[in-house]
Amino acid sequence: MSLDRDEFRRRVRSAAASSSPAPSPPTPTTSQEPPRLVPSSSNSRISMRGSLSGVEDPFAATSGSSSWGEGTSGLGAYGNKKKLYGDRFIPTREGADSQTSFKLIPSAASLGKRRTDSGMDAQKDEADRKFDALLRTELFGPEYVDQASLRNSPSTRIAYNPSNTSSPRSRPGSHEGSPTATPISGSSKPVFSFSSPSRKRTAPGDRERVIGGAQGLDSPTHERYSTSPVKYEGQRVLLSPRKAPRLLAKVPFKVLDAPQLADDYYLNLVDWSSTNILAVGLGADVYLWSAVTSQVTKLCDLAAHSPPDFVTSLSWIGKGNQLAVGTKLGKVHIYDAVKLKCIRTMTGHSARVGALAWNDAILSSGSHDRLIIHRDVRVAAHSVGKITAHRQEVCGLKWNTAENQLASGGNDNRLFVFDKMNETPTHRFTEHIAAVKAIAWSPHQHGILASGGGTADMRLCFRNTATGSLLSEVDTGSQICNLLWSKNSNELVSTHGFSAGQAQNQVCIWRYGAQTQQVATLQGHSYRVLYLAMSPDGETIVTGAGDETLRFWNAFPSRGAVAKQAERTVLNPLAGIR
Repeated sequence: MSLDRDEFRRRVRSAAASSSPAPSPPTPTTSQEPPRLVPSSSNSRISMRGSLSGVEDPFAATSGSSSWGEGTSGLGAYGNKKKLYGDRFIPTREGADSQTSFKLIPSAASLGKRRTDSGMDAQKDEADRKFDALLRTELFGPEYVDQASLRNSPSTRIAYNPSNTSSPRSRPGSHEGSPTATPISGSSKPVFSFSSPSRKRTAPGDRERVIGGAQGLDSPTHERYSTSPVKYEGQRVLLSPRKAPRLLAKVPFKVLDAPQLADDYYLNLVDWSSTNILAVGLGADVYLWSAVTSQVTKLCDLAAHSPPDFVTSLSWIGKGNQLAVGTKLGKVHIYDAVKLKCIRTMTGHSARVGALAWNDAILSSGSHDRLIIHRDVRVAAHSVGKITAHRQEVCGLKWNTAENQLASGGNDNRLFVFDKMNETPTHRFTEHIAAVKAIAWSPHQHGILASGGGTADMRLCFRNTATGSLLSEVDTGSQICNLLWSKNSNELVSTHGFSAGQAQNQVCIWRYGAQTQQVATLQGHSYRVLYLAMSPDGETIVTGAGDETLRFWNAFPSRGAVAKQAERTVLNPLAGIR
């Protein structure tokens, strides 16, 4: 009997249905919906994953998509095979440009243009730069070595092959040194080659090492003889001489109370003499503090004068016991610090005298009346010359005694340089945009003048007065109140006041050179650090502020003190005990 096709299919289906097991009775259901492996929409997927991990999947479909698989490859709303995602995403490095990614990482030296961090450590910065150079060498080859870090390296030197400097090093069968190195692919070149030693024997494709006349494979430092995992260039970075760390105390070793110390930017009330006596102006009084005996002596009381007066500036003569005192009424008194008496009073100003500067027997005074008056204390006349270049108050005066040059700064944002006692300035500097009070001549280089601007400027500028050119400038980030060069090193100290940022009221030490670098930041004053003076030996500085304190810092220790401090290590804790 023949069956048509439809009848055959019907019988096969009925036989298959009769041979299948009977369905099990349904289990009692609860109010919860049974879990789904494949959610029907993106919203259900997010809520389910949220109940498991507490965090929504960052790779879920966007709110604008209507199905889970939209926007993903190989997934569909009704597909049988689904790609499962975990809560953690592990990126793949396939196709990544490691060299470009490394260059995008900021180096430690480039973090922060304004170096005003109070915890700045020069030793840590040097270690970061050295590690950065080592890492670049190991990852990308010697072509990326910072040669500045190898200037002070040992006497060994590397001569680069001009034919190979354009591309990284590559060896047959090795990927070390360059991501573009290719392995051997059916080359007929021999795997090993042997030859007799020769002076001209070199390794093809490698740089030549030149050490004492030996080149190539004859060099004892060739990397083929090295047993170190670090490349030869990296070893030079690690073995380069390390600069000795600067040992500098960040806290003052002495603090003196100075009641009524004025918080006035235009006054100069602290000065240290060559005989180791510190003079401080407090209101109408002048006090002398001996750094040898710590004895305090009252020099004068201007309130007892008729009419009463107040101290606005102080300045010791270069060598001797004479102290010049400028007052609010425009007078200049000269006192003998040994006899404790006034030996002369000079007039000429109609307003307060805020700046005083000595050049041997010549005393120059700057006033709020915009005048600069030169006085020769050896003659009876009260004035031997006047300068009327400034349009506002003269707040800074400094003599360069070695070359007979006078620098003056004013509230008119001008900085002038005069030769001897000429009335016409030799140089007129107008780069500052705020009052110029901080002025200092370098004792180490002829004609180098440093100046600092006020709150609106905040720049530290270095100029060559021989050519009148601006050498460099540094944005300090805060008002510059005083500048003073070190007597023992090519460094200077600056004191600061107002700032728009967090760094203010600090004392900064700078190392002057081709690139002026900040060595350290000293903090402790709670008001503007308006006053600054240095001890005769050049090791100690004293700072005064509106918080009515005088703080003594060991800013420029001598070499003997540094060596003694270096001996006091953990291994030798008793080195400093006599």
